[in-house]
Amino acid sequence: MTTAINTKIKPEDNIAKGAPVIVIEHLFKRFGKNVVLKDFNLTVHGEENVVVLGKSGAGKSVLIKCIIGLLKPDSGKILVFGENVPGMNPDELDKVRTKIGFLFQANALYDSMTVRENLEFPLRRHWIDLSQKQVDQMVSEALENVGLKNTGDMMPSELSGGMLKRIALARTLILKPEVILYDEPTTGLDPVTSREIDRLILTLQKKYHTSSIVISHDMNCVKNIADRVILLLDGVCYADGTYEELEQSGDEKIKQFFEQ
Repeated sequence: MTTAINTKIKPEDNIAKGAPVIVIEHLFKRFGKNVVLKDFNLTVHGEENVVVLGKSGAGKSVLIKCIIGLLKPDSGKILVFGENVPGMNPDELDKVRTKIGFLFQANALYDSMTVRENLEFPLRRHWIDLSQKQVDQMVSEALENVGLKNTGDMMPSELSGGMLKRIALARTLILKPEVILYDEPTTGLDPVTSREIDRLILTLQKKYHTSSIVISHDMNCVKNIADRVILLLDGVCYADGTYEELEQSGDEKIKQFFEQ
């Protein structure tokens, strides 16, 4: 049985805009003989959207799973709000996870639960002092944030791909995290729906002052939402700059990602 932790976030706990939120230093991760991350370094600042580009298998998803503590690196530091994630015990990790939202590529909604039950799940998992009225209010706010306020009693199987992504985002945001990790937020969506998700990500970032790391192959998404673009290549942070700076680069290894 999992122990719930009372970790309500106070307004004064919020990270100031521009201050370091995530600091990754000399990160190494291998699977057998395959070295995926090799002395990787990155700093993400308050209210910043950082998009990580890279080829399939480059280690992008491994990176964000290390940040959230789903994978443990072989060496290096991952400082989130100044605390080193790889050195945390389970209770400490549970506590920091209430401040980090994770939007999975495949949404990871529970098929056997209604939309409402899916959104309630992280509240039941982490908090012990919420009344049913408070839970209802938070679920209602989360659904309204993503424009789906009347879907609470629906099952995931009744929703379109774009609606599933919105509900997954609502569940990610229900604890009002200070950092959100997005794993391919527009994969499998048509261009119109993808643009809607891009706009929603930006709208909610401004509303809640979140910082984000986004994994994406969708260059339209990258252009629309990135404050800064990181190229993960050969296990290292090969390039770091704005979309425009990297797009205009003469480096062939960078140019290949921006060629149409």
